[in-house]
Amino acid sequence: FPSHLRFPTFFNRIPYRLIWHSLVLIYSFDSLSFIYKKHHIPLQTPTQSIILSLSLSLSRFFTKTHIEMGIESERKKRYALLLAARDSEYVMKVYGGYFNVFLAAFGEEEEEERWDLYRVVDGEFPDTNELQAYDGFVVSGSPYDAYGDDTWILELCFLLQTLDCMQKKVLGICFGHQVLCRALGGKVGKSHSGWDIGLRKVKIVKDFSPCSFLESLHEMPPSLSIIECHQDEVWEVPTGAEVIAFSDKTGVEMFTIGTHILGIQGHPEYTKDILNNLIDRLLTQDSIETGLAEDARLKLEIAEPDRKCWQQICKAFLKGYGMHTPELKYEDIIFS
Repeated sequence: FPSHLRFPTFFNRIPYRLIWHSLVLIYSFDSLSFIYKKHHIPLQTPTQSIILSLSLSLSRFFTKTHIEMGIESERKKRYALLLAARDSEYVMKVYGGYFNVFLAAFGEEEEEERWDLYRVVDGEFPDTNELQAYDGFVVSGSPYDAYGDDTWILELCFLLQTLDCMQKKVLGICFGHQVLCRALGGKVGKSHSGWDIGLRKVKIVKDFSPCSFLESLHEMPPSLSIIECHQDEVWEVPTGAEVIAFSDKTGVEMFTIGTHILGIQGHPEYTKDILNNLIDRLLTQDSIETGLAEDARLKLEIAEPDRKCWQQICKAFLKGYGMHTPELKYEDIIFS
């Protein structure tokens, strides 16, 4: 076949037999139309006219599709971390910053991916013209209140509303989970039961039909342990949201909106040492009591978080395993 009809990646998405017959059909039409044009043969019958028209249409369609899919397959997947916390001395020393912690948890070494960092806590945001280039966004945890009126938090809320309108995938972690809820019409505030620090057993709802990315994971357990560290929580999810996980401490441990929004109250990216260091800092700041800190450390010693499973959930959501969501461009959004 000539170069304009070669399908290097297209064959991976459509059954070979269907493509083969389609190409044969196109070449039959192309050959016939070429003969008619070269020898100036008049089109005597409606059938001949239809064949020529169909030949041109199919050729244009498959050529355009090939070009678009070739570009898409060669393009690196691109993700952005919206960092809502400043790097602690410990995380900088051990991991080189929170960005590396998230990259280790949600990145794919084997895949061609690009991850960008925006320190939204310091007012650094992606340009609106760049939003379309991203396949997904992750909003990190933060020591700030998701219901606060700091300038950067309000700007973050507007960005999240924009990404929601664009149907871009957004994963919110802890503070990110809460600020997503706030930005999209839900309610957040102080936890009615106080601080939650340490390991928490989270129950997954049995019917997660709205979450095809969960269905793509094999043998989803009824409950998972996750590292928690928060004193705020989601009080009420936005209209249209589905609560897909809860615990005896927090009513909304995980929620989704459509197939493009996912909020998780816990920290899938945290390791035990990161939480232990955070507990030390909270004690030094008199933010928590000694008894709470000791209880949290004890739980960390006798049990393990299901980090691998949580990370699989996050990757399945971000990378789109088992689902497809149509996206809108920023310029197509009508702001009221």
